[in-house]
Amino acid sequence: MNKREKVQFVIDTLEKLYPETPIPLDHKDPYTLLIAVLLSAQSTDARVNTITPLLFAKADNPNDMVKLTVEDIQAIIRPVGLSPMKAKGIHGLSKIILEKHGGKVPADFDALEALPAVGHKTASVVMSQAFDIPAFAVDTHIHRLMYRWNLSNGKNVVQTERDAKRLFPEETWNKLHLQIIFYGREYSPARGWNLEKDVITKTIGRKSVINNHTKK
Repeated sequence: MNKREKVQFVIDTLEKLYPETPIPLDHKDPYTLLIAVLLSAQSTDARVNTITPLLFAKADNPNDMVKLTVEDIQAIIRPVGLSPMKAKGIHGLSKIILEKHGGKVPADFDALEALPAVGHKTASVVMSQAFDIPAFAVDTHIHRLMYRWNLSNGKNVVQTERDAKRLFPEETWNKLHLQIIFYGREYSPARGWNLEKDVITKTIGRKSVINNHTKK
């Protein structure tokens, strides 16, 4: 297969496996999605989904969130990890959203990335999933799979995102990045990987990755 055929194989395979792509993080609007994505850093979606109902019961909008102290927020979100930084970020970004954006989460990359504790990946998730603006949020699953599939060199997530956007049609990005995550979790995990079940890597994968896995 040439690279174009490999890309189409990925798209077709993932579409068959995951025709529907529900957003893994529970939320009701752009603000609650932003908070959930921020909390998910170095945590799991499942764990975040157990904590956000507790937090949103007290504050599910920036106006109520700033009424809480950083310590109040931290006490609730402690189980997701990195709670001091995340609590400070949640309180700080809520204040900025109120003061600079009229209480609404901005649908703008630069404005989102200017918020405390919001990096490019978080901004990309919010832009794609809250506002349906094309973005390709690269997490550890996508970074790993793009390397395994020989579609990126694995140098860093910036390069992986650049390669993904270059190879995959823009109209597929928002759905495809979720499909790749789902596939990575189910068929091509970092640990306990069974190549026989991983049809995409087995078909188009980097030879060195396949050979190293086979030797184990």
